[in-house]
Amino acid sequence: MILGHLDLDAFFAAVEELENPELRSKPLVVGGDPHGRGVVATANYEARKFGIHSAMSCAEALRRCQHAVFVRSRHGVYKEYSRAVWSAIREVVPTVERTGMDEGYLDLGEVAGTFGEARALAEAVQTSVRGATSLTAAIGVASCKVVAKIASDQRKPGGLTVVPLGREASFLAPFDIRRLPGVGPRSEARLRAAGLETIGALLRDRARGIDPRTLETTSERISISTEETFERDIADRARLKDELRRMSARLAEHLQRSGETGRTVTTKVRYPDFSIRSRSASIPVGTDDPDRIAELACSLLDRALDDRPGALRLVGVGVSGFESHRQLALV
Repeated sequence: MILGHLDLDAFFAAVEELENPELRSKPLVVGGDPHGRGVVATANYEARKFGIHSAMSCAEALRRCQHAVFVRSRHGVYKEYSRAVWSAIREVVPTVERTGMDEGYLDLGEVAGTFGEARALAEAVQTSVRGATSLTAAIGVASCKVVAKIASDQRKPGGLTVVPLGREASFLAPFDIRRLPGVGPRSEARLRAAGLETIGALLRDRARGIDPRTLETTSERISISTEETFERDIADRARLKDELRRMSARLAEHLQRSGETGRTVTTKVRYPDFSIRSRSASIPVGTDDPDRIAELACSLLDRALDDRPGALRLVGVGVSGFESHRQLALV
């Protein structure tokens, strides 16, 4: 198996620079209001020199760079560019697994028989994307997903890293454990407490580059979601649930237009200290009913707040587990 992981370089910011070339030489932050409760969605490489990164508060980003330019996210525009990117990729590599608008896995082995051929194929993908959209992408090539993903981050922006078969363990070994997909802050703390600082110190298959997962191509979209960051923290559950009902109605309308249903509902909350909690629930048959989605979302909110009470900075709801049919109601 030869897989590639493609990651568009500072995607949202790069699109904004294409739409407005005057922004290219300036520190650019895409996100919310720096004078309010906004959060950084992404930043261009000029802004990253000041330590600005995604998920940081826009207020903190402004403190780090007073002359940064802030623009609001325009997801409709980004989706159009994303569609063009993946259309260009499929002209070179037919089988892909999108994990987001700006990244995903490519089945290079379907077209290339050797890692040398895969390198040339990955270069052709980069050329195709650049020609179709003027965007650049970094690609990692390896025998499995986990190595390909880490490799794609090695030479950004626009680079290409190939890890041949048999070199996975030596490639991964020096990296900090935080670089391993699936290791979050809590796992990182536990591993460091156990004296494990690098991936090479972990005695697990995925850390040694043994990752037999194949591409998941059954569904183009992984999920749809919407969220709201409040101007002031909200502790009133009734108000929070009203927000979730409004969001659920919006998601249900989207599902109905696309002729799809979803089996899994996820509620996301963010506290004033920026910590995030999410709770999910699945049902046997997919739904596009706004009341059913809202019912699940509100129940999940209760679960999250029962585990950790307090005011919230943000709430959001998402739907996943798509099905292309609708269960008929019995009347």
